[in-house]
Amino acid sequence: MIDKKDQRVVAIVWVIGIIVVWELSSYLLKYVIHDPMASMKLPYPHTVALTLFENWKTLLEAGLVTFSRAAIGFALGASVGILLAVIMSLSKTMERIAFPYLIVSQMIPVLGLAPIIFNIVRDMNVSRIVIAAYITFFPVAVNMLSGLKSVEQDKKDLLFSIAANKFKIYQKLMFPFSMSYLFTGLKIAAPMAVTASILVDMLGSQSGIGVKILYSLYSNSTNIFWASVFTSAFMGIISFYLVVVAERLCLPWQNAAPRKEGVRA
Repeated sequence: MIDKKDQRVVAIVWVIGIIVVWELSSYLLKYVIHDPMASMKLPYPHTVALTLFENWKTLLEAGLVTFSRAAIGFALGASVGILLAVIMSLSKTMERIAFPYLIVSQMIPVLGLAPIIFNIVRDMNVSRIVIAAYITFFPVAVNMLSGLKSVEQDKKDLLFSIAANKFKIYQKLMFPFSMSYLFTGLKIAAPMAVTASILVDMLGSQSGIGVKILYSLYSNSTNIFWASVFTSAFMGIISFYLVVVAERLCLPWQNAAPRKEGVRA
């Protein structure tokens, strides 16, 4: 089993490898293939890094606008997803009624739904929040429901035998058991919520990282475009690891490394 130190080494090697391949590809495109659009198609990574450094303040401000709305929508969608999962776990009838609608709701593309939401609420910030919540609630609900349904019946029967009510069973058994499933759904949903908020930015917002991406495309500002894309990627990575940190704080027992068995000297 790979330890944390080895994982960090592997991650560093991967990052260096990607940068080297990218640098070589940019060089080949410009000086070997002699593509006149090389600098626009694939700029050198060091020029993108320099653009990030020079424009960090404006990119940070734009990113925070998008990220904050995505975070609110993520929290709202997660709450709705958890509530739906609990309701469906309490009643088989409700699960049979609600689950097909959950599936159908995910068939609507975000790019098609976002203009509809904006035309209803007439507020870009609210639209970002609603779309981020819409993206979030499904993976949270499905994973949470899977966790609640995975609790063994004999454990529930044991609590029933000591006169525990439904609330106590959920509090003492069902919720703790399903937390790992919940965090799996949250880790899936967090980057998706950021992506959804970025897409809404592109539909006519005056601020946000999606606006930076769109305007840089229209103005042929290739380095700004790539810097904005990397900022968006960083936002998704940050959202994922925020959930990872929350999981480690809420479920500390999962971080305990198994003891290695071996022959003692």
